[in-house]
Amino acid sequence: MQVMYAVDANPVTGGAWVEVCAIADIIYGVGVCALIGKRQVAVFRLPGSGQYYAIDNHDPFSEANVLSRGLVGDIKGQPVVASPIYKQHFNLQTGQCLEDEGVRLETFAVRVNEGMVQIELK
Repeated sequence: MQVMYAVDANPVTGGAWVEVCAIADIIYGVGVCALIGKRQVAVFRLPGSGQYYAIDNHDPFSEANVLSRGLVGDIKGQPVVASPIYKQHFNLQTGQCLEDEGVRLETFAVRVNEGMVQIELK
């Protein structure tokens, strides 16, 4: 089941931490989408390490907001999400597309504070 969380981030300011959801809302290896203002952000919790990552939810190849529905894994030690449409892989740490070095998604810092997942706006 795909869930989108709407976050009131008005006014949106750079450097602000915004609560997205409770840690229990993110299943290991499955992304969730947070609507922050007018922007969609995909948030992932990796299996094994439990590390959190957040990237732009917009897939530049399909022009659809779908990356939160992608498959999470790793390629040569790099944590990645594969687009559910055309299957390009995006590094969750850097946003870099592994198949096209000219494409990079925006990434966001993630932290857990008192059981809530937060992302830092830029």
